Amino acid sequence: MNTTPPPAPPGAETIDFGYEQVLRQDKAQRVRGVFESVADKYDVMNDLMSMGIHRLWKRFLFSQTGLRPGQRALDVAGGTGDIAIGLAKQVGPKGRVVLSDINGAMLAHGRDRVIDAGLVGTIACTVANAERLPFPDQSFDAVTIAFGLRNVTDKQGALCDMRRVLKPGGQLLVLEFSKPVAPGLAPVYDAYSFNVLPKLGQWVANDAASYQYLAESIRMHPDQETLLGMFQQAGLDGCRYHNLTGGIVALHRGWRY
Repeated sequence: MNTTPPPAPPGAETIDFGYEQVLRQDKAQRVRGVFESVADKYDVMNDLMSMGIHRLWKRFLFSQTGLRPGQRALDVAGGTGDIAIGLAKQVGPKGRVVLSDINGAMLAHGRDRVIDAGLVGTIACTVANAERLPFPDQSFDAVTIAFGLRNVTDKQGALCDMRRVLKPGGQLLVLEFSKPVAPGLAPVYDAYSFNVLPKLGQWVANDAASYQYLAESIRMHPDQETLLGMFQQAGLDGCRYHNLTGGIVALHRGWRY
């Protein structure tokens, strides 16, 4: 975020990086830079930005996994490990959870948290790209990705690959920022996102630009119905979504039958 590359040449394939258009092959590196910059303050900023409500959103995700002791789960773009730890409590000591992230700096924090929680025997940590998961077909009873899909370059490809690694009967759960649907909420949310979040980022993480990107990336992410269609296009069944906090966040769910 600290250096701005030259504009894409005419005719080059580009993709959104927030409101900026960048070369498609450069987006992953730009996103990696964002998270390397904020990794040390990521958890603190989550609490501050959401006023702690992100914990309730994640608690709802856990309530919908249907995981049982002894099963296997994958958390994609799992960052600092809070989702993986929650999944580990559901599958128990005889189960297995894989915490994956493309960003080594974020994953290092996740690994430290797993060690502190005494869950090294249950949770494995691995660097992985959501679009090309290094796992065999039909490996997991549930796959989760929380607040990570909007940063993926090929979202449709990632959904297809997450379905690939699901066992028959397994569920994909995507928790992500979405489009506010409660009356009057959108302008208030926009004002908060663009005026408060970058300032918080500057004060706490010494990085306003990364949190400006956060606000922009949320607006560029598919809305609830569009993402639902992407789930269906990926071959998932029984697809549905739940709006949380007036649609600021949505949990999308789909199964591999």
